[in-house]
Amino acid sequence: RFQFLRRAPSRLVGTLAAVLVSLRPRQWVKNLFVFAGLIFSQQLFTGAVWTALGAFAIFCALSGAIYLLNDVADRDRDRLHPAKRARPVAAGRLGAAPATAFAVVLIVASLALSAVIALRFAAAALAYVLVLVAYSLWLKHLVIVDVLAVASGFVLRAVAGALAIDVEISGWLLICTVLIALFLALGKRRYEYLALGDAASRHRPILAEYSPGLLDQMIAVVTASTVTAYALYTMSPETVGKFHTHALPATIPFVLYGIFRYLYLLYRRQLGGNPSELFLNDRALLWNTLGWIAAVLAIIYGPRLG
Repeated sequence: RFQFLRRAPSRLVGTLAAVLVSLRPRQWVKNLFVFAGLIFSQQLFTGAVWTALGAFAIFCALSGAIYLLNDVADRDRDRLHPAKRARPVAAGRLGAAPATAFAVVLIVASLALSAVIALRFAAAALAYVLVLVAYSLWLKHLVIVDVLAVASGFVLRAVAGALAIDVEISGWLLICTVLIALFLALGKRRYEYLALGDAASRHRPILAEYSPGLLDQMIAVVTASTVTAYALYTMSPETVGKFHTHALPATIPFVLYGIFRYLYLLYRRQLGGNPSELFLNDRALLWNTLGWIAAVLAIIYGPRLG
């Protein structure tokens, strides 16, 4: 009995550590899309930033809970993957029952807190959970729908961020968001298809419905569409009138370089299995992204600060 009592704290610490790893904090960079409404409504230097930070924290919790549920659903397939088999659930360091229970508690608590911010924000957060749970259980087995579902998660992040601070978000920005999300999701599918080889369909059955040629064509379409949509957004009369500047097209080179750099890493370096890690670890991509952010902030906030 005393040995059990001595071991209990260490087991609890081990379980919590496994849960934290399963929440994948490094993936929370995706939730930065929540700040799109704040930045492009020119509210960054107002009190709305605190509400946006709260919305960001809630989406970090929700996305982490979805990762937990996804790990439980995919634990058998993850054991066939050279890297994913080290995940706590697949490796047996975290049981399916406690992982599911923690995810449910985290979702319920996060949705309750989201209602405190705004009911419309809570509705968007709930829609995000429903779409991603449906993806884990069903939508990821439907060809093309699987990548569209992933992209919709990014759009819901941006929409929720705007609803949290009660501002409108440009339709152009939503189009750009869904296109860049599709670009990354298709790139990830291509990487998985080639990296896993004959085991690809065993790990992710939907990969059997794709081919390198099909994915290449889809990536080409989305790449061109992303650049075109962003260029049109920067030059549209609506954008010029809102920000009172014609300088936003100066940020297009950052977008071009970022897309081309990602394609280089995907096709020449055989990377792209984890886009979030790629953006954090590739120095050129990271500096380019920071440069784009700095340029956008300088252009749309410069006149106001001056």
